[in-house]
Amino acid sequence: MIRGMEMWNHPSCSKCAAARDGLAEVGVPYRIRPYLDQPPTVEELTDVLRRLDAQPWDVCRLGEPVATAYGMACWPRDEASVRRWIDAMVAAPELIQRPILLLDDGSGIIARTAEAVDEAIRRATR
Repeated sequence: MIRGMEMWNHPSCSKCAAARDGLAEVGVPYRIRPYLDQPPTVEELTDVLRRLDAQPWDVCRLGEPVATAYGMACWPRDEASVRRWIDAMVAAPELIQRPILLLDDGSGIIARTAEAVDEAIRRATR
């Protein structure tokens, strides 16, 4: 049985293109979420973090100009600051790491490497 997944995708991102190619090559179905045009809600991003077993600072692109403008590299990384990070990423979705693969089995993977894409394929086809 092959399960599908949703990909949080940025069309000009080379890592997203590699993930799309890898999934297509083996026939794993996926749905595209253009998360820059359809930003997640606080609830959606909170659920994605749960599925990734990650904290918001783990999936934040601190090299983005908006992160620099916000001074995010110096923000506390503790439970009391989680909502601040999530709110910033919802307001500026370019801060969210990509691609994120949300598997139909309820798990998630940040698919920036070929190994991570392979792991998503393995989970989707078991």
